[in-house]
Amino acid sequence: MPKWTQADYQHMQRALELARRGEGYVEPNPMVGCVVVKAGRVEGEGYHRKFGKSHAEVNALRAASVQAKGATCYVTLEPCAHFGKTPPCADALIRAGVKRVVVAVRDPNPLVAGRGVKKLRAAGIQVDLGLLKKDVERLIAPFRTYQIEKRPFITLKWAQSIDGKIATHMGDSKWITSRAARRQAHRLRARVDAILVGSGTVLADDPELTARLAKPKRIAMRVVLDSQLRTPLTSKLVASAAALPTLVATTEAASDRKRRQLERAGCEVCVLPSRRGQVSLPGLLALLHERGVTNLMVEGGGTVLGAFWDAGLADRAEIYVAPRLIGGKRSLTALSGRGMSKIADARPIQRSEVQSCGPDLWYTLEF
Repeated sequence: MPKWTQADYQHMQRALELARRGEGYVEPNPMVGCVVVKAGRVEGEGYHRKFGKSHAEVNALRAASVQAKGATCYVTLEPCAHFGKTPPCADALIRAGVKRVVVAVRDPNPLVAGRGVKKLRAAGIQVDLGLLKKDVERLIAPFRTYQIEKRPFITLKWAQSIDGKIATHMGDSKWITSRAARRQAHRLRARVDAILVGSGTVLADDPELTARLAKPKRIAMRVVLDSQLRTPLTSKLVASAAALPTLVATTEAASDRKRRQLERAGCEVCVLPSRRGQVSLPGLLALLHERGVTNLMVEGGGTVLGAFWDAGLADRAEIYVAPRLIGGKRSLTALSGRGMSKIADARPIQRSEVQSCGPDLWYTLEF
């Protein structure tokens, strides 16, 4: 393990800050940042700005120009060594004549997977690995999930009262949390690739599933789990389907007539394998992976959230808790699936944080 200096930490931290600027713009590629340093002076910075455009290393080298020769390059992710939408970054670093490359983590993409480091070392460049590894692994967790597990990174999101209710026994949920919390939730929507709800939520709430309270970085696909095609043709989702991507996942048991009606309205209807009469979640996730969906946010209702949780298909949870009590045995809860038999069986939380969001609390849990 290399002996890192304070300057090493400082420059890699800066590369990490730069990388975050690409969130919501670069997917399904990873967020990557790069800093070029020579004789203690930062000569160039760059990050991956948009999918299909030049990578972080190329942008940083361009900014550094001739000063890149003999410099140290700090990059959050192993430079690519293959031709994709852009030429290999490892080749660009070699041509620029950098002396040393500090890499936080190896690329989980099987097309890279150590080849970038190998190519740099073969060219006589010193490569040091592992600086701020855990921080960068967290940053690229969606990309790693997409590459290794062949499915989207899944975030469960809901709003609840302090006694754990997401709606009253009559199904009323507007609004449990404050406008500040809803605005923040829309910021989350603005940086994911797809937002999923069940047909029950469509019937109860008639949601739009847009980021109208935030400035969208990307337009998320709306996904409805609807085994029987109960989604009304008059719903907001269907009414806007011609303008916004809307996918309805159903089973062979659904009505062909209703399917055609939804398709004429602009929805894409996909007939997927079923399990116990419900759309197979692995089948749906495989489809979304094929479509390039890196980040999927599951918003409900409780049956859908519970199904993902029971299946172990949750990487993160974003929970907004309002300081109000609803009560009632029949009031709805977020994870209303099978649940755990014993507390000892509860899935461990790897990381948690809590922030204020107006009068509410906003919890982020990572599993």
